Amino acid sequence: MGVVKGVEKIRSSTSRPSSKMKVWMIRATTTVLLWTCVVQLTTIGEMWCPRVLKGWPSQSVSAALQENVPSLPARVLPRKRVYKNNGYLMVSCNGGLNQMRAAICDMVAIARYLNVTLIVPELDKTSFWADPSEFQDIFDVEHFITSLRDEVRILKELPSRLKQRVELGMAYTMPPVSWSNISYYYNQILPLIQKYKVVHLNRTDARLANNRQPLELQKLRCRVNFIALRFTSQIEELGDRVIRLLRQNGPFLVLHLRYEMDMLAFSGCTQGCNDEEVEELTRMRYAYPWWKEKMINSDLKRKDGLCPLTPEETALTLRALDIDPNMQIYIAAGEIYGGDRRMASLAAAYPKLVRKETLLEPSDLRFFQNHSSQMAALDYLVALESDIFVPTYDGNMAKVVEGHRRFLGFKKTILLDRRLLVVLIDRYTDGALTWDEFSYYVKESHADRMGGATKRLVIPDRPKEEDYFYSNPEECLQSSEDPLSRT
Repeated sequence: MGVVKGVEKIRSSTSRPSSKMKVWMIRATTTVLLWTCVVQLTTIGEMWCPRVLKGWPSQSVSAALQENVPSLPARVLPRKRVYKNNGYLMVSCNGGLNQMRAAICDMVAIARYLNVTLIVPELDKTSFWADPSEFQDIFDVEHFITSLRDEVRILKELPSRLKQRVELGMAYTMPPVSWSNISYYYNQILPLIQKYKVVHLNRTDARLANNRQPLELQKLRCRVNFIALRFTSQIEELGDRVIRLLRQNGPFLVLHLRYEMDMLAFSGCTQGCNDEEVEELTRMRYAYPWWKEKMINSDLKRKDGLCPLTPEETALTLRALDIDPNMQIYIAAGEIYGGDRRMASLAAAYPKLVRKETLLEPSDLRFFQNHSSQMAALDYLVALESDIFVPTYDGNMAKVVEGHRRFLGFKKTILLDRRLLVVLIDRYTDGALTWDEFSYYVKESHADRMGGATKRLVIPDRPKEEDYFYSNPEECLQSSEDPLSRT
């Protein structure tokens, strides 16, 4: 028994040092391995210089990156213009997208020349279209503010103390006089801003004259229109997708076919409509009190060239102009009044008719439904990029797109002479002209109506009848060396 205990003592005494030796050996081995890894990684670091070990690439890696990866230029913001602020200008735009677009350009220019702070414009939510979109739902508001900071201070909202005064009804609200020169705003509006601190202009359509303005003011209107008013990334990306889909199938023409129900009701133009439709359009016109003209003779208005071309007249005109029947035609418009019945002749002549609704999935347009201005923004982008743009009526979109396409290098825009066309069309349909004669006269009369360089028509004291500034901003197109004209 004593011998056994002695053996166990010897075993226990020898096992303890052995266990300690094993632990020490494991630690020593681990340390050696770790140091070996560090040495190897350091050697690799000298060669490849990873950021984990060095904090920044070596010259060789940096040079390789510069050669293979295009560098993105850092966005340089214009320096803020410093000026004594004379007060705050609030504006509520009225009308559709492009009427509001032009008005925003005017209001920025006015704010700049009055040395006031502009509050981001409020968009129309009460017109026929009842679009609830805010400015930032359509335009990139941050870009709008920062890109113009060297000209005018723009805020998203009034400072809190002034906001409370406005909420209490202490701001001065008024509609400015239409087609006014900048001197009107100096002499009439600026004193009101200085007196009340805040002036709210509640109408903005055509409130600044087309002509006889300072050159720098005209160029600022262009800068706002062509550079500062950028659509939101969501609208831009969807517009780019539509353009890519069209380009996959070759060149395309954008037809701004103004033949929606509201257009016909407002204008009183009922060519080709049946009795039931004429009655429906008349009821609609009388239902809107701000449409001042009620009794309208459609035939006389058409002969004066004041009606949009019908889809049938448009088909004849495009064929007479030798537009390729295989050309894709993108319809930039709302729902055509009369539907397939009225579109039949145009579809027969040009079977490749498309719309954003046919090119995109319903899910793509889900967020744009019931937002007519956002839908119009998509059409605007596609119209700018088209090979040919043809408006059938000289509304606000037609005019603003026309001017923007001039700015982009006088892209082909066929400006239809509706007064002449209805005469030629009637003579052709009555048999007084053969097809060849009709086509010849249409082509000859439009040879110089392709959106090229021209002088704006000025009619003193009759601004509604002269050329619209935004359809031909010639002050911004004079020199290819002007940075603005090719930005």
